[in-house]
Amino acid sequence: MKTTIRLIVLLLLALRVGAQDHVFIETESFENKGGWVIDQQSFVVIGSSYLMAHGMGRPVKDATTTVRFPKKGKYQIWVRTKDWAPFPKGPGKFQVALNGKPLNTVFGESGSDTWKWYYGGETDIQSEQVTMALHDLTGFNGRCDAILFTNAPKFTPPDGAEALTAFRNKQLNLTGKTADAGQFDLVVVGGGIAGTCAAISAARLGLKVALIQDRPVLGGNNSSEIRVHLRGDVDKNHYPKLGRIVREMDNGDPGNGHPEGKEYGDERKIAIVKGERNITLFLNTHVHKVEKEGDRIVAVVGRDIATNAETRFRGTYFSDCTGDGTVGHLAGAQYRFGRESKAETGESLASEKADDFTLGTSNLWASLERDTVSSFPETPWAIQFSDEYHIDEARADWQWETGFGNFNTITDAEKIRDHNLRAIFGNWSYLKNNKTAKYGKRELAWVAYIGGKRESRRLIGDHILNQMDIQEGKQHPDGTVTATWTIDLHFPDERNKKYFEGQEFFAGTKHIKVAPYTIPYRCLYSKNISNLFMAGRNISTTHVAFGSTRVMRTCGMMGEVVGMAAYLSKKHNTTPRGVYQTHLSELMAIIKDEPTASIKP
Repeated sequence: MKTTIRLIVLLLLALRVGAQDHVFIETESFENKGGWVIDQQSFVVIGSSYLMAHGMGRPVKDATTTVRFPKKGKYQIWVRTKDWAPFPKGPGKFQVALNGKPLNTVFGESGSDTWKWYYGGETDIQSEQVTMALHDLTGFNGRCDAILFTNAPKFTPPDGAEALTAFRNKQLNLTGKTADAGQFDLVVVGGGIAGTCAAISAARLGLKVALIQDRPVLGGNNSSEIRVHLRGDVDKNHYPKLGRIVREMDNGDPGNGHPEGKEYGDERKIAIVKGERNITLFLNTHVHKVEKEGDRIVAVVGRDIATNAETRFRGTYFSDCTGDGTVGHLAGAQYRFGRESKAETGESLASEKADDFTLGTSNLWASLERDTVSSFPETPWAIQFSDEYHIDEARADWQWETGFGNFNTITDAEKIRDHNLRAIFGNWSYLKNNKTAKYGKRELAWVAYIGGKRESRRLIGDHILNQMDIQEGKQHPDGTVTATWTIDLHFPDERNKKYFEGQEFFAGTKHIKVAPYTIPYRCLYSKNISNLFMAGRNISTTHVAFGSTRVMRTCGMMGEVVGMAAYLSKKHNTTPRGVYQTHLSELMAIIKDEPTASIKP
């Protein structure tokens, strides 16, 4: 009898669980984004992209999508969001509307800057198809990660990183659904100047190349999303062939933070890449997983930042051009982060003690003069400025920078960007409301919501470039890229530090001039991952040397060398290290563009 009752209870519980339905919507997959934008910069922290209302103080158009329900009935609503600037409550307020009717709950003003689920009440769904909208109330960067409808009583969606990822993957049916992009000779991850040049260089030598970029545009810091101009000379090369592809990418010098995004040549860059028959371009794809066999990478897996569809990219060789050393880190490559000590490197410019200090991240901005006077709201949640201290500028330059060891440039990317926004909006509010004669007719034309990073991980190669290599002009047998930029190590501006110690957002520097020098090829491949190249700001250098190698024309030339070395690696069925050990003369001949170079695309 007891056994029968127990079976009946279990059956009833099973039926009850089976009757429970979750309808899970990732906001980045909304059919119509309206004025909201996709932000993927914190994928490594929250496991997802999200939508953000980046209106520079003006409410943006609704993002809308169609939600299909398995059945009618009552559902609880949960919204995953945060209050990004709680002082005590921030400005990122928004509502969720169903069939044009907003929920009573206003989200984004909780007073907590932690991502979590917020209960939005209960709704009675009377049709199997509902139009849902995100309705922005302020234009000040409200954000929403996901929305859950559930008819499970007393159910709270998980917030812990592992549990949330598992829940997300299950609801999106991602497990076992990875598409295969095919096999490539070279998989380049990162579509900045370095990665784009690496892909083009390899493709023109006959390699089948995948170029993967996590944004809708190429160029990285030199794109319209970030707007940093190119630096480093290409006309002082020991080997004039290097830099030809960089010149193709170069759209002139619009300066930093130009109000017109077209000045940075996004369309040109994409057209050049799409014109290469050996390159397959994958935009909007964030690589978050690596598959290995021994010390070799065999594949990387990327997720579409809008649809969440996953794709596997198999390759013989890989190049980490992410800037953050993402592929290397996922593969277990050796790397450094922060400053080494003088005792470790012997560099006179090194720190007395090793620490996590890195150069920061910039979010640039620009204003334009208009015909009429405009207003800008008070921003009590932003950084506060005064007659005693404010920044009297109509357009940002490189100095608008946050990081400096106060924040981790990878795991705190969202916090850094948000701190920059609080500085920008706070300063602009002060200028608009206190310097009306100068700024009354000016309005914000553009503010970057994607951060322009400088420094994070530096992957370790067979050689670690240091200050002495640069200043002594050492002639390494594998010296390739000619670098010309100063040793340019930023630090908090002293006056900014006085008023905002520990929360600095404005930088200073001291340029230490150097004569043109060459970067050894051994800095461009991993010491312990046998088929991994790298190009860009994450190559093998000390923190001090990085201050000179990090600029984009120099990084682009690194990419050109990686493409050449990948060609030789395939030609001789060897590793990046094998090219140095056995085929260096052939690599140098290609770099020097000598007639004896054997190139067979």
